[in-house]
Amino acid sequence: QVQLAESGGGLVQAGGSSRLSCAASGRTFSPYVMGWFRQAPGKEREFVAGLRWSSSTTFYADSVKGRFTISRGNDTNTVYLQMNTLKPEDTAAYYCAVGSRWSTSPRSSAAYNYWGQGTQVTVSS
Repeated sequence: QVQLAESGGGLVQAGGSSRLSCAASGRTFSPYVMGWFRQAPGKEREFVAGLRWSSSTTFYADSVKGRFTISRGNDTNTVYLQMNTLKPEDTAAYYCAVGSRWSTSPRSSAAYNYWGQGTQVTVSS
C-alpha cells in the first residue's frame, strides 16, 4: 500500500508561480512512474506531467510544456511540480499519482493505481 500526501497550491495571480509537493510513503515504494493530473470543474481529469522513477525521464502535456517542471527529491520519495507563468485555465484540483507497474501509456490515468486526495490551485486573472 502506498500513501500520497500532497501540499502546496492555493490562490495565485496569473503569471505567477507555485510549487506542489507529493510525499509518498509505504512499506515498499518502488514505482514505475509518478505523475500529476488535474481536474477542473465540469471537465474530465487530464494528465499534466509524469516522471519515470528509475530514469527520472520526464514528459508533459502540451498545454504545460515549457511552463511546468516535474522533479523528484534527492534520496526522498517526493515528487514536485513547479508551475510557472500560470494561467487562469490552469485552475483545477491537482492530483499526485503513482503507477507501480510498467505501462505503455503513462499519460493515461489507467496506468496509475495510487492517488492523492488532491490540492486546489486557483489562478486569478
